Amino acid sequence: MDCLFCKILAGEIPADIVYEDDHVVAFRDVNPQAPTHILVIPRRHIATLNDLSQEDGALISHICLTATQLAAEQGIADDGYRLVWNCNAQGGQAVYHIHLHLCGGRAMHWPPG
Repeated sequence: MDCLFCKILAGEIPADIVYEDDHVVAFRDVNPQAPTHILVIPRRHIATLNDLSQEDGALISHICLTATQLAAEQGIADDGYRLVWNCNAQGGQAVYHIHLHLCGGRAMHWPPG
């Protein structure tokens, strides 16, 4: 498979991993858009949010709860943070393996770019 995130999961590409368990891995974004910018990805390859099914509800919940736990651990929970999912090209998705962006450590403006 030619998926960048699958290669990170396989240990073929290094990453600054901040959390991992049986279902997800979280690592620092190599092109951070905020002082704290962590990606939370499932271990199972799912290309886009459009590929999710009802059976993936627990996984999506786990990804979100992992992000909130990391926000607390990174010291950004009380001041605030942003969670972002991108889907397909016009939604800003660059890597086709679903991932949740956890961004914080600065004011997040609205609307986003």
